[in-house]
Amino acid sequence: MSQFEFKQVDVFSTVALKGNPVAVVLNADSLTDQQMADFARWTNLSETTFVLKPQNPEADYRLRIFTTLRELPFAGHPTLGSCHAWLEAGGKPRGEEIIQECAVGLIRVRRQNGQLAFTAPPLLRDEALDDELLQGICKGLGIETQAVVQARWIDNGPGWLALLLRDREQVLALKPDFSQLHNRVVGVVAPWNPERDGTQAQFEVRAFVAGDGMSEDPVTGSLNAGLAQWLIAEGIAPSRYVASQGTAMGREGRVSIEKVGDDIWVGGAAVTCINGSLTL
Repeated sequence: MSQFEFKQVDVFSTVALKGNPVAVVLNADSLTDQQMADFARWTNLSETTFVLKPQNPEADYRLRIFTTLRELPFAGHPTLGSCHAWLEAGGKPRGEEIIQECAVGLIRVRRQNGQLAFTAPPLLRDEALDDELLQGICKGLGIETQAVVQARWIDNGPGWLALLLRDREQVLALKPDFSQLHNRVVGVVAPWNPERDGTQAQFEVRAFVAGDGMSEDPVTGSLNAGLAQWLIAEGIAPSRYVASQGTAMGREGRVSIEKVGDDIWVGGAAVTCINGSLTL
C-alpha cells in the first residue's frame, strides 16, 4: 500500500460548501487506471482528479479526470480545483501562467484577484441540434420546444448540448425526467432580469448529467466555457459577465467569464475543505 496527499476542494465559491466539490489526489503517478476509476466511484463526486508528472515538456503537471463511470478528456471545475490544490501543496509554475496537460491538450490557467481562471478549450462539436433530438431533450426536461430560444451542441469534451430559455425562472423550475434524457449531458441557460433578480450575475445555468453520479452538477466549468463561446459569439452575452449556478440545489456558485482577444477565460474562487492522505 502507498499513501498519497489528498485534498477536497470546493470550486466556484468563496464560501465552503456552496460551490462544487472535487477530490484531488496529488503525486498519483504510481496509481493504476483501475485504482483511479475505483477511487472515483468510491468518492461518488461528480469528478475526482489525479495530478501526475507532465509528459509534455511545456506543462507544469498532468491531470486525469474521472467521473463515477468514465474518464473525461477535460472538465472545468476539476481543472480549477486541482490547480488550486497543486499550488497549495507547493507546486511552482515555470511561467506566469500555469500550464495543465490533459487529454484535450494544454490548458492555460492564470491567477487573478485571488481566483483562478482557465482558457476555454476549442469546441469538439459546434452545431445546432436536430429537431428530433431537441424534442427528446425537451420531453426529458418537461418543457415545450417553443420555450427554447436556441439549442446547440457545445461539446468541449464531456459531450455538452445546451438550451437557451427566455427567463431565469424557467430554468429554476425545471424538474427533469432523467430516464428520458438517455445519458445526455444537458446544459440550460437563461438571462437574469436585473430588476427582479439583481445584478450579482447575468445568467442562470443548470447542468443535468443523466446516469453519472449526481444527476445535477452544482457548478460546471466546462459547460460554462462552452456556453460563453456560444453566447458571446452570437451577441447574446457581453464579453464579460458572471453566471450563477447551483441555486436550485442550495448552492451559490459564481462563474466569471471574460473574453480577452481570442481567449475566453472561465474563472472562480476555490476553497480547500479537506486535507489528508489516501492509502491505496
